[in-house]
Amino acid sequence: MRTQYKDIVLLTETELSFRVGDQTPLPTYPSAGHILWPEHPHQMPGVGARLSRGRDEEFVIRSIFWTPAPDPRATARRGAVLEAVANVDFVPGSYGFSCVKDGFSVAWIVLSDKGAAGMREDECGPIIEAAVRETLPVCLCQGFLIPDESRQLKALLSDLALLQGYDLILTSGGTGVGPRDITPEATLKVIEKRLSGFEHAMTAASLAKTPHGVISRAVAGTIGTTLVVNLPGSPKAVRENLAAVLPALQHTMEKLQGDPSDCAQL
Repeated sequence: MRTQYKDIVLLTETELSFRVGDQTPLPTYPSAGHILWPEHPHQMPGVGARLSRGRDEEFVIRSIFWTPAPDPRATARRGAVLEAVANVDFVPGSYGFSCVKDGFSVAWIVLSDKGAAGMREDECGPIIEAAVRETLPVCLCQGFLIPDESRQLKALLSDLALLQGYDLILTSGGTGVGPRDITPEATLKVIEKRLSGFEHAMTAASLAKTPHGVISRAVAGTIGTTLVVNLPGSPKAVRENLAAVLPALQHTMEKLQGDPSDCAQL
């Protein structure tokens, strides 16, 4: 899936050098180097979009953040962390970039008290990323590891969907009935449309393997144009549940983002 955004302008008052892999936060207020975004908020690019001059890709947007205003009477503006995908040198001046996103941006979130404390190595995140990359055209994949805390999860889901602009968020862990299993409740607080079909498909996949699948409370739904799916916390269950919904992910995201084509041809 390709998304074309409005052009972006980079202004610099000094010489700037970027090397492949460099990640640089650039604000929108005047500084040594800053960005001019499109004026309309609906034209703002999300993470995974690539900035090019001519045929040469030079940067990918890795993160969006708020830039505090230097004047207390002014309002904060959005800045971006750009990662260089080529060696680039700038002299003082203005540089225009086309901005395109090819494929989907994916975030996975593992909820684990022990994992977040460094007491357990996570296995589920890499499994999720590998499975998604095998199935979808992915332009960016980023992982997060947090404790089983409802407020942290709600804040992270909202930020990744509404500010960062990820297309797909997959969580792992916290879907059972334990006292620290808070993922479904936190997810329900922020999603706008619930996708019961995803939930039924994952439950059926679990029940085909074990009767314990009945206790999973995994939720799926949407936040804006972002698809959110809860997965269990064990590597085996992650594989089984993800396999049940992988075939529907791309179609769901395309429809969520306004694809006007028919869902099926008779």
